[in-house]
Amino acid sequence: MAHRTARASVTAAVAGAPPDITTMRETVDRLLDPDAVPGTLPPSEAELDTLTATVRGHLELLAPEVEAAAEKMVSVIARHGVLACVWEARSRLAAEPSRRFGGPLGNARRLARVLNALCDHYEQLAALESSPRPSPASRDRSIREG
Repeated sequence: MAHRTARASVTAAVAGAPPDITTMRETVDRLLDPDAVPGTLPPSEAELDTLTATVRGHLELLAPEVEAAAEKMVSVIARHGVLACVWEARSRLAAEPSRRFGGPLGNARRLARVLNALCDHYEQLAALESSPRPSPASRDRSIREG
C-alpha cells in the first residue's frame, strides 16, 4: 500500500510538468539496446528490478498525457491508433512476468517497447499541437480558389 501512496505523491508532484522524454528513451535504450554502450553486461537482477520499476513509472506518467492529447485529434483513424497504443501500455502494466515469454527481462523489454512507442506518439502529438493551424476563413478561401 505504501508503494501506491508514493507513486500517487510523485504523480501529483510532477502534474503540469512536461514528461522527460529524453530520460525515458535512455531507460528504453538500456533495456532494448545494451550493445549501444560497449562493454555493458546484461542488467543484474537488482538493476533489472530498478529498470522495470522506472519504465513502469514512466508509462504511468506518459499514458494519460498521450491519451488526453489523442482525444483532441480530429482524425478518427489516427486517434484510434494512438489510443490502441495507450491500451497496449495499460495491458502491459497489468501483465505479470512469465517464463514462457522471457521472464522478468522479457517483461521489462515489452514494457520498454511500448514506452518507446508512447514517446513517439507524444512527440508527434506535441508537434501537431505546436504547428500553426489554418483559420476557418483561410480554409474556406483555399477551397473556393482550388
